[in-house]
Parts: sequence; C-alpha cells; structure tokens
Amino acid sequence: MSGPPLFAEKHGQESVTDPAGHAAWVRDADPDAGLESAAGVVMLYQRRLLDHALSRYRHRERPGWTRGGLFLLEHGAHTVAVCGGFGLGAPAAALVMEQLIALGARRFVTVGTAAGIQPELRPGSLVLCEGALRDEGTSHHYLPSRRTVAASLDLTDRLGSLLPGTVRGTVWTTDAPYRQTRAEVAAYEKALVLAADMEAAALFAVAEYRQVEAAAVMAVADSLARPGPRTHRPETEEALQLALGAAVQAVTEA
Repeated sequence: MSGPPLFAEKHGQESVTDPAGHAAWVRDADPDAGLESAAGVVMLYQRRLLDHALSRYRHRERPGWTRGGLFLLEHGAHTVAVCGGFGLGAPAAALVMEQLIALGARRFVTVGTAAGIQPELRPGSLVLCEGALRDEGTSHHYLPSRRTVAASLDLTDRLGSLLPGTVRGTVWTTDAPYRQTRAEVAAYEKALVLAADMEAAALFAVAEYRQVEAAAVMAVADSLARPGPRTHRPETEEALQLALGAAVQAVTEA
C-alpha cells in the first residue's frame, strides 16, 4: 500500500470544494471581509504568544473570518494579520492558510516551537526553516511526493536579516510526535536536519500550490537528541517573542 494520496492521478485535478466558497460565506455576513490590504499574516500556535502580540500591538478582532482567532495589528503605517487558536498540526494549519489566502492574504510567516535534533540546539535556540522533510500527509495532496518542500527564499532571507545568528536549515515535519523513533532521530541528526515540527511542510506546500509566500521560524522547546522531562523554559518564551517581532517586521518589508 502506497502513501498519500491513494488516488495516483490526484495532482492537477480540480477540487470538489474550494476555499473561495468559505470566503464568499464570510462576506455574506461581513461584506468588508478581506485581507488584500494586510501586509501579511503571522500564524501562531502558542496561546501565550498570541496574548503577548495582542498586548504589544493595537489591534482589531475579526471574528468569523477563519477558524481560530484573527486580529489585525497596527505596525507603523501597515496592517498585519495575526491568527492563532486554530489548533496544532499540518491539517489544521493548512486549512486556515487556505481560508486566509481565499480572503486575499499573500504572505505568511509561521512562528512556533520545535524539538531540536542537533545536540547543540538548546531551549531558546531559534531555527529559521529553509525547507522541510515531508513526513506528514497534507503536503502530498498538494504537490507530487518529493522528499522536501522549500520555504519562500526572499521572505526567509528577510527574517534572517532581522534575526542575526539564527540557525538556518531543514526541519522534519511529522504528524506523529509520539512516534519519533530513536533510529529516525539518529538518521536525521547525521543528515544535519535541525529540528522536528508538525506544520512547516504542509504550509510550504500550500504556499507553492497557491503561489503565495511562506516562511517559518521556530523556537526550540526541547530536544530529541537529549530527551528529558518536559518543563516550561523562559528562554523559549523569550525566543518566541523575538521571532514574533521579526515576523511582523518581515511581512511589512516586501
């Protein structure tokens, strides 16, 4: 039995459902719904980081536009959308990204946490994702099944210029965080894969398919190379806040 998609001729076929239908449904309730004037979207996974964003920037909530919470932040002369509270994992993130693209968004930065694979990456280290191993299911429904998918280079470079010293490279995106085996971790450590996450490959695939920009920056929260008990680390929180500020700035500089 092969991996996804099971229908071999899927790529290039028209979908039955279309995110444009979601946008039309939203605009029936709110005719002003649209993100065409926003500089970009920052997608967040940690509630504390969303709360920090809302305390730092003047904002307006846009309920009902997408799954989770959507807020329009003021950043100088620009408006930046921030979305959070939609869940974890590739399917949840890809669904929300599709809805936001249908509403007019064209530039995305995702800010979240990851588990370090390289031993030198400690809690609070920032990883700038240049590409992702596609060990989840969602990306394979958008693009033919090659091993990796790349982030948008220009947007990634802008993030990198705002986060000097950040480690850049490939991450391993997987749907099954409780099935990350020792053999896999050892192999990816040898291959210089930096960290493991649950969303990047899917978001990069959606971006490539829909011809929009997407980048990802991750704060290391724990280590697969040196596993230990899970604890709250203030250095991870500080790194996330630093990455958030850079993400907001990066989407306004295009």
